[in-house]
Amino acid sequence: MPENRKETMDIREMLRRLQKGQSDRAIATAMQVDRKTVGKYRNWATEQELLAGALPALDALQTLLEETLNPPPPPQNTSTVEPYRKLVVEWRQAQVEIAAIHQRLQERGYQGSYAAVHRFVRALEPRVPEATVRVETPPGAEAQVDFGYVGLMLDPETGAPRKTWVFVMTLAWSRHQYAEFVFDQQIATWLELHCHAFEFFGGVPERIVPDNLKAAIVQACWHEPEAQQAYRECAEHYGFLISPCRPRTPQHKGKVEQGGVHYVKRNFCGGREPTPVPELNQQVRQWCHTTAGQRLHGTTKQRPLERFETEQPLLRPLPGTPYDLAVWKTATVARDCYVTFERAYYSVPFRLVGQQVWVRGGIRAVQLYTTDYHLVATHDRAALPGQRMTHLDHLPPHKVPGLLLTREACRLQAAEIGPATQQVVAVLLNHRPEDRLRTAGRLLRLAERFSPQRLEAACVRALGFDDLAYNTIKRILEGELDVAEAPGVTPAPPARAFVRSAAELVGHLLGGVTWK
Repeated sequence: MPENRKETMDIREMLRRLQKGQSDRAIATAMQVDRKTVGKYRNWATEQELLAGALPALDALQTLLEETLNPPPPPQNTSTVEPYRKLVVEWRQAQVEIAAIHQRLQERGYQGSYAAVHRFVRALEPRVPEATVRVETPPGAEAQVDFGYVGLMLDPETGAPRKTWVFVMTLAWSRHQYAEFVFDQQIATWLELHCHAFEFFGGVPERIVPDNLKAAIVQACWHEPEAQQAYRECAEHYGFLISPCRPRTPQHKGKVEQGGVHYVKRNFCGGREPTPVPELNQQVRQWCHTTAGQRLHGTTKQRPLERFETEQPLLRPLPGTPYDLAVWKTATVARDCYVTFERAYYSVPFRLVGQQVWVRGGIRAVQLYTTDYHLVATHDRAALPGQRMTHLDHLPPHKVPGLLLTREACRLQAAEIGPATQQVVAVLLNHRPEDRLRTAGRLLRLAERFSPQRLEAACVRALGFDDLAYNTIKRILEGELDVAEAPGVTPAPPARAFVRSAAELVGHLLGGVTWK
């Protein structure tokens, strides 16, 4: 039986030659077929009375060949797996792999090969090719993005080989593309690559089609995918829509899969030795304009750069202000009222301890939001790892004084209150070997509880009694003794009781009056 329309046309041509009376040898020579083949069709044409009169149309001839020329199918050998059909069907319904089925059958005494099991399963589950529809978009409507692993390239800082990926953004209509090599697929890298690609194209497409990688999509879903907050912010700044592929359907971004990532790997990276990534990126940018941009594309039958000249004016213009590259992440507020972001610490209002907050890390600032996106703090971006960025009003009020307590601060505050307080604080700070800094701090806080004037008076009284203990000064204030006159202000009264003259004390020794 002929397998396609061309073979049927060849048979029809052979029948014409047979009707003209050409010999089998002449027909075999002219049509470059075996003489036995010509003889087979001569016998068949005689049986069907086709050697005279008009030949049937191609479709009718095809049907006639299928119905009369085909020999009956040869008898099929029974598969060695046939006795286990019921088990195999049950296992396949439970999605058991073919290799595991072969193993289970061997445990039951099966002696056949894995190939026999594979053929049996494929006969049970014939594969029907799925029809697809190619989707083409108008100029400026869509760009597809993807990462692809390219092996080891050189780190410019260390010179050591590192795992490297290529990022490719392909404009769906013109097939013009941007490529850049990186060492990771983190969110900050993902966003920065988008910025570079838009600058390269001089505009922004209406829609970006990414895969469901974590840097872009938080929750992959067929109907309502959830994009990363940082990616959403980037999309709002540039004005593009995020249209991720459905899960497990990479063919939805086939333009960047085959003509983008795979093309870069096969053409640009093919046979290339490990190269420092900065040098590699300079070369691939030039390659996008020359080799990739000037090739005759297999689908569009045009050069991508020529089509890009039509597409570029239809791209959305770049924003007037530069994009503040920001990364969003969730963090839990620790007991010390800080969250950790990029190895630095940022204070959060103490009422949020133990709760989760959103951290938006920009180039110059870090902003903190509640989970419902209410701004609660803004900090300058830390310059060094381990640095703490603190707003004092974020900390519990009763903890702040201890945080700010220093010897210099104590001396300055005491001097503002008065000389007596300054003298008492100096004694406490100079005490050795125990450190009395915290005692001096508690003493100065008495000015907040009572008043600076009363604390100064209490210190005057404590100095008069030469008792500078913190508890003593505190009792003076609590007992309001600071309002009494301090010792040494008025002269002491003359002694009157139990005073005797020298004669009275030693008079008996001189024969005088005896002191009783």
